[in-house]
Amino acid sequence: MPFILAIDFDDTLFEGSFPDIGEPKQDVIDKVKEFKNTGTCEIVLWTCREGKSLEEAVARCKEVGLEFDAVNANAPSQLKYMKEQEKKGESLALHKIFANFYLDDRSYNIDFFLKIDAKSTCERFNNY
Repeated sequence: MPFILAIDFDDTLFEGSFPDIGEPKQDVIDKVKEFKNTGTCEIVLWTCREGKSLEEAVARCKEVGLEFDAVNANAPSQLKYMKEQEKKGESLALHKIFANFYLDDRSYNIDFFLKIDAKSTCERFNNY
């Protein structure tokens, strides 16, 4: 299963806070792209935004070259796993976003994230 990275939007990918969208946090965006470019990582935009403000956030991300495997939903590999488990009689909550790493300005883990080696991290998780 691929490494899944769930990323908050406000003050994590872009400066500012809801409803405003400020300048991109380029160091974070570059690191997210590094993970995506491993080819073994799925990226989920994980935000409280919805409706028009969510559309605006996704559009701003596209402008800086960020595209997501899922938005406020589970990554494709996780959905596939959940369906397989359901066939076996297991019921898993679709409303919980599963990820191996959650990046959010409120958890104070951005500095740590910027130091992670994307390739070795994804390889390690893909071996499970």
